Amino acid sequence: MKDKLENIDNKKVAIIVVDMLNDFVTGALKCEGAKDIIASTVSLLDSARKHNIPVIFSNDAHIKGIDHELALWGDHGIAGTDGAKVIPELGVCEKDYVVPKRRYSGFFGTDLDILLRELKVDTLIITGLHTNICVRHTCADGFCLGYKIVVPSDATNAFTKKDYEEGLEYLKMVYGAKVITSSELVKLFDK
Repeated sequence: MKDKLENIDNKKVAIIVVDMLNDFVTGALKCEGAKDIIASTVSLLDSARKHNIPVIFSNDAHIKGIDHELALWGDHGIAGTDGAKVIPELGVCEKDYVVPKRRYSGFFGTDLDILLRELKVDTLIITGLHTNICVRHTCADGFCLGYKIVVPSDATNAFTKKDYEEGLEYLKMVYGAKVITSSELVKLFDK
């Protein structure tokens, strides 16, 4: 299967940024590789906004003492805390969308699907953390709902290199995800 995208329809694509939150970049569940993807993510988001491509932040917003995910990972992304805020480098803009989530997938129990359908999106560019957890589950639900999946390899990461690499391979094999770089995507936006 080819990873390379030949073209992209800017009017039918959206970028989903998964869990690029303070708790995952510098806080409670810090991922060392998170800082490595900030510059490419910023570049991708800047280009998307320039081309009026929707940017959607899919953010953990857990309820302390309730969400069963917290028993596994400890407190993180607690709704209303600084840890649950998008890192400042990504500069959430007024025209961006923020969809809170309480599970790994950005779709589970949220209004992400209806938002995408109202925006007439058929292709998702999924970035963020973690390639093998929340990005993977968001890709899974997106695929099952009929969306095409694109994952910029330099705008996602995981706790370990192995988790990251195996995560990308899984997304390609199971969901037919196109895995390319953010700079390749920017070139496609400009076509």
